[in-house]
Amino acid sequence: MKQLEPEPIANGWHGSLDLVYAHDHGATRLIHSQMRSPLKVQRSFYPEGPAVCHNIVLHTAGGIVGGDRLEQNIHLQADSHALITTAAAGKVYRSKGQEARHTIEIKVESGACLEWLPQETIIFNGAVYRQDLRVELAPGASWLGWEITRFGRTARGEQFLQGNWRSHSEVWQQGYPLWIERQWLPGSETSFNSPHGLAGEPIVGMLCWLSQPITSDLLEQVKKLWNAKENQGEAGVTQLIAGLLCRYRGTSTSEVRNWFTEVWQLLRLSSSGCSVKKPRVWI
Repeated sequence: MKQLEPEPIANGWHGSLDLVYAHDHGATRLIHSQMRSPLKVQRSFYPEGPAVCHNIVLHTAGGIVGGDRLEQNIHLQADSHALITTAAAGKVYRSKGQEARHTIEIKVESGACLEWLPQETIIFNGAVYRQDLRVELAPGASWLGWEITRFGRTARGEQFLQGNWRSHSEVWQQGYPLWIERQWLPGSETSFNSPHGLAGEPIVGMLCWLSQPITSDLLEQVKKLWNAKENQGEAGVTQLIAGLLCRYRGTSTSEVRNWFTEVWQLLRLSSSGCSVKKPRVWI
């Protein structure tokens, strides 16, 4: 692992993380890692055996502030399989007007699989934040990612009434878009309470799986995982060209993560016949 010196910029920190995974004799190894604070990666874990490499990303500054620039570049070579999560919930603090940016570039080669499963991100009232995620997915590759966002520190009664949040996600394959998502939520009472915004609910979640076209039977199984429980939030499932998309709006992080985890388990079993092993940092 190569650790670069932290680079302070005029109005924040410029942190970066570059990871490369390779498959060798049935095992996935992290063969290259270059880090610049405040982003770091812990040593690899193998709770599922050598085929799946688990890594935990840390943000050592404790949270993101206006002016911060974070960049992650992740490359999975052919036939590798990695699971990446975060050590704790992310926090985006109130800004004085400057935007914080987080850019994630992912390349997944043929036969490889990336499970991108960060923990919840908490957007403080007054935060100004933009995340850009772009995935280049080779034919025969697989990507599963989710995003769980809480608007305001709910335990304190805080709502997202000031600030700005944007999340842009794209998945491409051989020059063609498989999925493009643009989300924008300006902080205001209207956005927070509107049925076209948060409808008064502080948490939204999105899970996207892209690998191959799914059957109608698998789509129904995903829906039944939600309908079988006495959940309080709202949820929906959409079939994509080469996968599916799940959405959530509600009040409970555990509710959405439990559903997403069950969907992840179902998709893993249907695609590879193997069960999932939840990261040990999840509580």
